[in-house]
Amino acid sequence: MASVLPRQVDVAIIGAGIIGMSTAWALAKAGVRVAVFEKGVIAGEQSSRNWGWIRTVGRDHKELPLAMRAIDLWKDIQSQHDVGYRQTGVAYLAESQSDMDGYRKWLDKAEPLGVPAQLLARDQLPDLFKSRSERNWIGALHCPVDGVAEPERATHAIAKLAIAAGAQVFEQTAVRCLDQSGGRTSGIVTERGRVAADAVVLAGGAWSRLFCGNTGVSFPQLKVHASVLRTTPVDAGLDLAINGKDFTCRKRADGGYSVSQLGASVADLTPDSIRLCRQFFPAWLSEKKYLKLRVGRRFLDELMMPTRFGAQGPTPFEAYRTLDPAPGMKSIGVALDKLKQAFPEFQSAQVAHAWAGFIDVTPDAIPVISGVESVPGFYLASGFSGHGFGIGPAAGALMADLVQGNTPLVDPHAFRLSKYERP
Repeated sequence: MASVLPRQVDVAIIGAGIIGMSTAWALAKAGVRVAVFEKGVIAGEQSSRNWGWIRTVGRDHKELPLAMRAIDLWKDIQSQHDVGYRQTGVAYLAESQSDMDGYRKWLDKAEPLGVPAQLLARDQLPDLFKSRSERNWIGALHCPVDGVAEPERATHAIAKLAIAAGAQVFEQTAVRCLDQSGGRTSGIVTERGRVAADAVVLAGGAWSRLFCGNTGVSFPQLKVHASVLRTTPVDAGLDLAINGKDFTCRKRADGGYSVSQLGASVADLTPDSIRLCRQFFPAWLSEKKYLKLRVGRRFLDELMMPTRFGAQGPTPFEAYRTLDPAPGMKSIGVALDKLKQAFPEFQSAQVAHAWAGFIDVTPDAIPVISGVESVPGFYLASGFSGHGFGIGPAAGALMADLVQGNTPLVDPHAFRLSKYERP
């Protein structure tokens, strides 16, 4: 890691998660002077706490071009550093004709975009699983080029690639605010001093709304508490990643499995929940089967957190270096039980470790990868809504294109911040 703060760079990036580091890698490869500033450590929050899926299946169609481009980038990363990337395939299982009808509707839109997914019938599932199942699945939506990687390794490997290409990375260096002059971005102010920059990219994950608000930029984003467990190593014969609705699993490089479920997500009621209720209420209605609302201490914690702060004194980014919530053991315990019921080979699996993190979500569950029109020179890459790990390298490449003014690798229209502006 770098130690001496530079006086000036071309691009300053706030946040050393997978999005920030992927952006830095893409910019550094292009010869741009870039530095990444992280209040904690590389991948200290959700970038190392996610499921580790790299999928096209089930994504919003607006994200599919990024997801397809990301596959090539993951192959490139794996060729240089072992991040556990492998194309195991991903399957969404169906227990009803309604499930299959939904998968068909999704596939009809995905096929023209080049996604090589397919619907599988009941009699094709034994070959897919290579393992005995006790559930009455009637079919699946499967994509053989989808896969997995190890979140604990991936962002660190991308950081090594970025540094090798010339990027600088500063951990334990919180960015307090933007520096602006003449009506545009001129740099950042960190807890260690000012750094001049022609452009600033905010890739702050769950912290992005707070930073934006302090800058006078409205960004509708909430935090969702998500829990995961890993099992002890088990020879279950199940290599592909599976979404069985009441459980998800994917094989890990250490021989265990990462297990969770869609219902392991909890939205804590916070002051921002109330402020953004109008924008998020339709999304909550559509996801209420899987997303639980909870009232607790988080409301008071965020109520007491300053939302306006300057360059001189400590900020919330220094007071809370890492969000490290306790896992919801009940929901992920149910997921493991459901997995064992579905696949008896998992009966010997025990919980080796469990953890949680905060997912940064937007009202439409589509990320923002965009310039901020009201603050020239300021860019935002956040709100990935639990989808960021898989498309991270491609999202970083897209942001690098936008910052440099290049023709973007995919159409960025769906990811613009201005889509949330009131008419």
